Amino acid sequence: MGQGRSAEEKHGAEIWLNELIWREFYIQILYQFPRVRQNAFNASLANIQWRNNEAEFSAWKNGQTGMPIVDAAMRQLKETGWMHNRARMIVASFLVKDLLIDWRWGEAWFMENLLDGDLAANNGGWQWTAGTGTDAAPYFRIFNPILQSAKFDPDGNYIRKWIPELRGLNAKEIHAPWEKEIKVTGYPEKPIVDRGLVKERTMNAYNMSKEKTQNEQK
Repeated sequence: MGQGRSAEEKHGAEIWLNELIWREFYIQILYQFPRVRQNAFNASLANIQWRNNEAEFSAWKNGQTGMPIVDAAMRQLKETGWMHNRARMIVASFLVKDLLIDWRWGEAWFMENLLDGDLAANNGGWQWTAGTGTDAAPYFRIFNPILQSAKFDPDGNYIRKWIPELRGLNAKEIHAPWEKEIKVTGYPEKPIVDRGLVKERTMNAYNMSKEKTQNEQK
């Protein structure tokens, strides 16, 4: 990385290089396995029974899910055509794992709105989050958007920037206002999904796909 550089500069360069490696990796995956444009790389997860609720998908696209970090990121995407990589993972996980909506719906929306949209990287990123891609066993990975929000936006400044309705809330309230029984005019009173149902519902759908594939191969 060169001498005389600060630890922060070196860390930034390493992250940049890592992202380039992922980009090249996904280009190779798309080239070698063109079926990933429409299908899961992991064939055992090609038969997931998605809920595909149109109203929930619309709420996700428009930043009206009631989950502040998700809504902030989706509003940023709609207004600017860009969002941070961490935010992309959070909103993707919420769509696929929390709402159980087909990753291809989200992939298409990103390509329609991202200024830096790249077919290979976008497909690879969505399949990574969905657990249908090249990772060995990531399908059980479900982000907790509230914890992600508190960790990466501890003061809530990102949320306040993109969700003006919540600008009056403090750092302890803004990540999950419904938990404090706070109602804000113009913003959903609570998230469109009960996270207490998410893990079991999602794991059932994924495991059923794996079982179906196994039975078909017998």
